[in-house]
Amino acid sequence: MNPLIPRRVFVQGSLAAVSAAALSRVTRAAEPVAAQAGFRIFACDWTLQKACNPEAFELAARIGLDGVQVDFGRPKEGEATLPLFSEAQQDRIVAAAEKHRVVIASLAMGVLNNVPYKSDAATEQWVRDSVKVMTRLKQKVTLLAFFGKGDLVDDAAGVTEVIRRLKQLAPRAEAAGVVYGIESWLKAAELERILDAVNSPAIRVYYDVGNMHKVGEDYGSAIRRLGRERICEVHLKDYDDLYGKGSINFPAVRSALDASGYRGWLGIEGVKTPLGVEASIRYDVDYLRPLFPKTV
Repeated sequence: MNPLIPRRVFVQGSLAAVSAAALSRVTRAAEPVAAQAGFRIFACDWTLQKACNPEAFELAARIGLDGVQVDFGRPKEGEATLPLFSEAQQDRIVAAAEKHRVVIASLAMGVLNNVPYKSDAATEQWVRDSVKVMTRLKQKVTLLAFFGKGDLVDDAAGVTEVIRRLKQLAPRAEAAGVVYGIESWLKAAELERILDAVNSPAIRVYYDVGNMHKVGEDYGSAIRRLGRERICEVHLKDYDDLYGKGSINFPAVRSALDASGYRGWLGIEGVKTPLGVEASIRYDVDYLRPLFPKTV
């Protein structure tokens, strides 16, 4: 307490402050649900079987998705670059998104599963150049894939090289205000070691609940551990069946996301499509909507 302020004035002021704080809490609690951010649902364009293809947006609109995650594509025969580096292709995708009123949710570089970021010189340039693509398309997140030939599990040399490359990438990404998400078979503790080594807000985890369940991680605990500061986006995947029928406890995922403070995009990366692609993804969306509403 300031000794120059009379006790009565101090107490009155303190009570007023407490009342104001209480009123603020009541006001926030009374805000309409629509004012509070929730979740939006996208599908990966490769899940829609239209990777780096503008047609993905028409299909997404029919299904009722909020967005599409767009892959950079694979190099064409005799070419050393990726399809999404073409500004003409970017423009076609933007036009399709606008026409069908489906948002570009984020980007992905799935080609790194076959042409590893940990070892191939071309990939370092691809990832560096992707910053320009993200800026032009007004995207904040690109997924970097580390599966197949790019797997980092039990590959200390590969992890060391990826850290070196990400350290060089990070200042460029930070300056552009973009984020790269590591999606891999590595569990939370191993991913944290990479993030700690790179030490940049531009490098985060792209968390996939299905992948991590497959390797035995408690995905609820991992999401809470990593938190919204280290998770840039989330893939919802179930390797066993349509959503709600398989092995992933999606209500538990929602609880973990709530605990972590995460709000934003959730991606359908369908593995099981027994009803066909369109009907199966629509089924998954219909299952997810009540659990992950746009406003909460």
